[in-house]
Amino acid sequence: MIIPSIDIMDGRAVQLIGGKEKALDGGCPFEVAERFSIAGPMAVIDLDAAMGRGENREVIEGLIAKYRCRVGGGIRSVEAALRWLDAGAERVILGTAATPEVLEQLPRERVIAALDAVHGEVVVEGWQKATGVQVEEQLQRLLPFCGGFLLTFVELEGRLGGTDLQRAKALAAICGDQAQVTIAGGVTRADEVSALDTLGCDAQVGMALYNGQLPLGDGISAPMRSDRPDGLWPTVVCDEMGQVLGLVYSNAESVRRAVETQKGVYWSRRRGLWEKGKTSGDTQQLLRIDLDCDRDALRFWVRQEGGGFCHEGTTSCFGASGGFAALQRTLRQRVAGAEPGSYTRKLVEDPTLLAAKLAEEAQELAEANTGDEVAWEAADVIYFAAVAMARAGVGFEQVERELDRRALTVRRRSEQKK
Repeated sequence: MIIPSIDIMDGRAVQLIGGKEKALDGGCPFEVAERFSIAGPMAVIDLDAAMGRGENREVIEGLIAKYRCRVGGGIRSVEAALRWLDAGAERVILGTAATPEVLEQLPRERVIAALDAVHGEVVVEGWQKATGVQVEEQLQRLLPFCGGFLLTFVELEGRLGGTDLQRAKALAAICGDQAQVTIAGGVTRADEVSALDTLGCDAQVGMALYNGQLPLGDGISAPMRSDRPDGLWPTVVCDEMGQVLGLVYSNAESVRRAVETQKGVYWSRRRGLWEKGKTSGDTQQLLRIDLDCDRDALRFWVRQEGGGFCHEGTTSCFGASGGFAALQRTLRQRVAGAEPGSYTRKLVEDPTLLAAKLAEEAQELAEANTGDEVAWEAADVIYFAAVAMARAGVGFEQVERELDRRALTVRRRSEQKK
């Protein structure tokens, strides 16, 4: 699959040619990340830290808090790697510090060793220092200690001339199924992303995404295949909490349009390209696209607006939804002004009352004994917490994201304070 790259220098998203010449200023990293996150995890690289001339820690911490990120650039110690993992980075990318002595102190599945090579020779310190070591030799040396490799063909990086698929195949063969390989450097076309995916490699792409030579939608859908006569891909649509809304179909054109507009755009078997809600008003904001393991089905994560997804007026094509999703929709409507005399509206308008009810219900939950009592009191706590969230414009999906971020912590809080 495609891994969009956000290289940061002086607080800006940039692209360099050959690791030296600044060729493009992509602007605010958060705006870039909002677009790129549709593809899933992103590689966020601190170029200033890699080159030893400062850092962009606050920017990257902000990105990690909101998006799925692999973080690299200037991580030269176990402590630095653990700080990023504890902050919520899905993985850390180590270059110069990718030695067995360092790697063996880190969780293997969360570490990517970056092997940057110029014509096969590994270079370090921001691509500025040659080591005399061949990339194949370093791969075999580090393979027991890390779960992934980022292999950058520096001489091809940023030049939009294509990548070296034969070299990628040979290097991926060394790793086999022991480590996930990501290839960077020159990836420019969708067919290259597809070819790398067939080899079992991810494709890390920067320049071609920024200048539009490789539309992100084409990069996302490149590995897809279909055994249907019409060539379409079944597409499961779910809301931001993962609740299934319905089944539709996609192709390369509809995915490209969906990503360009950040809307729910699909391919109708009768009408061709169609945008959900364009006539009904029940629009969708596209949040993310996932590929299934066989590359023959998609999952669209969307934020559904209006009456619902189904043409019959229900939330989903499987009927009305319940649980947290239904609670969140109801509270959003009431916070927006619907049912002005409701109890929810009263809580929203009286923060003192809301705080008192939160404390009261939390105490009652703490004192509950039986399973039924705990369920009853927990429901009360969740309701009042959901009101507080809705009042602040926070959705359950944000809370889930925070829980997921905390689950990535390697060290306990007491250990971090030492």
